[in-house]
Amino acid sequence: MKEYIKLIDENLDKFLQVQYPSEIFESMRYSVLAGGKRLRPIMCLEACRIFGGNIEDAIPTACAIEMLHAQSLIHDDLPCMDNDDFRRGKPTNHKVYGEATAVLAGDALLSFAPQIIIQKSKNLSAETKVKLLEEYCIAAGAYGLIAGQVVDIDSEGKEISAETLEFIHTHKTADLFKFALKAGAIVAGASEAQIQAMEDFGQKLGFAFQICDDILDETSTFEELGKTLGKDKEAHKPTYTAIFGLEKAREEVICLLDQACAIIAEQGMKSEIFSEIIAGIKERASSVK
Repeated sequence: MKEYIKLIDENLDKFLQVQYPSEIFESMRYSVLAGGKRLRPIMCLEACRIFGGNIEDAIPTACAIEMLHAQSLIHDDLPCMDNDDFRRGKPTNHKVYGEATAVLAGDALLSFAPQIIIQKSKNLSAETKVKLLEEYCIAAGAYGLIAGQVVDIDSEGKEISAETLEFIHTHKTADLFKFALKAGAIVAGASEAQIQAMEDFGQKLGFAFQICDDILDETSTFEELGKTLGKDKEAHKPTYTAIFGLEKAREEVICLLDQACAIIAEQGMKSEIFSEIIAGIKERASSVK
């Protein structure tokens, strides 16, 4: 995993060189290169490897996925959204560069990422690039991240059903997991059945990851997570823990991760990376007090 992270960080730095006007590129770099677990690009590279692809061919797409993720965080932190002052232990983008530049940096990353897929994926066919771009647009748009964010905002202070909560968690979090895994499989030339298995795996993993995040928002410290905690409860946001309680949330994380493991086993996949990611989420969720 450390080798993947090093590869991703090196290429993100290379792809995001500062140009004129420098402020927008510095703002983009500030959020993209702020660190983080790099889970989504790691999953993209690992899915490519599992299905026999060359991970070098997946690097542009993996970096584009991380740019899209950074874009979603920049906009999520804005005063008109979640109004957060810290992300990964550092002031959020709009606290450093101002709201206008932060909005534009998010917009820039949204359009810059697919350019990287098109321009830097030298060994991929035009057909493969179109498939990747279609998946990118679905994950980033009104059927994906934006859908989840809209329903999340609209649900503040309301009682919602378990189905609505699943919709929010699926589109705000799991959709990007699914895109990363499917993209790696597409680059490797995997079959439709294998790509579908990656989508199913990403749904379980992403949903578990978001419930774990809900748990940590109530049980962790700023030093551990690097962001302001308890804001979801303060804003009366519908989280899994708010609706079902901490213990039920922990049980659901374990259940979802077991289902994710079963999907991998059915496909005969062996991945230390995926096993490590699953074990990490389980460990974090089990820290509930």
